[in-house]
Amino acid sequence: MIKHYLLLSLLLISTNVASQTSKPHFAAKPADKGELQRSVVRSQSAVSSDKPPKEQGEKVYHYRNQAGSLVFSDYAPQQGHYQVLLFDCYACQPESTINWQSIPLFTSLYKEQIALAASTYQLEPALIRAVIHAESAFKVAAVSKAGAQGLMQLMPETAKELGVNDVFHPQQNISAGSRYLAQLLKRFDGDIALACAAYNAGASRVEQYKGVPPFSETQAYVERVQILLKRYRSS
Repeated sequence: MIKHYLLLSLLLISTNVASQTSKPHFAAKPADKGELQRSVVRSQSAVSSDKPPKEQGEKVYHYRNQAGSLVFSDYAPQQGHYQVLLFDCYACQPESTINWQSIPLFTSLYKEQIALAASTYQLEPALIRAVIHAESAFKVAAVSKAGAQGLMQLMPETAKELGVNDVFHPQQNISAGSRYLAQLLKRFDGDIALACAAYNAGASRVEQYKGVPPFSETQAYVERVQILLKRYRSS
């Protein structure tokens, strides 16, 4: 059963997203049973034979029950449509069992948006694609437990500073995230590892530790972005 603090976090996240997207706010309800697992934001049709994928992020199911109420649950519905909400950076879990050398790549999604951002901010398209993959696994509606949103997982304050009106709009999110990434690369003299560490943990932390911070999540993230970057470069 979902713990009370997680339910409170869900309510706060729902309120935050609702306020920015003009969607109505619904109260969360706990499931009768279930165990938190790991996944990414995605929409799909539920069938009784479906088995949840073993991926990263705490799995919380978001669906409308038979009474018509919207439910946030740790137990999947037996039928109908549902979403699985991501509550952590896709590539940040040190204990991830994903093989990052062979995980399928997203080579065709958002080609025009990525190409435009790469040209505008003088970035490699492969780097933008690697960061999106590491941040959200290309799930446009991803929302982290810290409040980061969209494809490149922009924090609300950062998105506002970068002039984003709709953080879940692919073009706006990719453009703003790429602009921020370009700023970090300039700040750290083109060092991709440090720029990615700053994207994950904050530039001040990178400067404080004079390198990639000694946080297992950040170190895992930087390593995996570099693996994905190499693979996207050759894809």
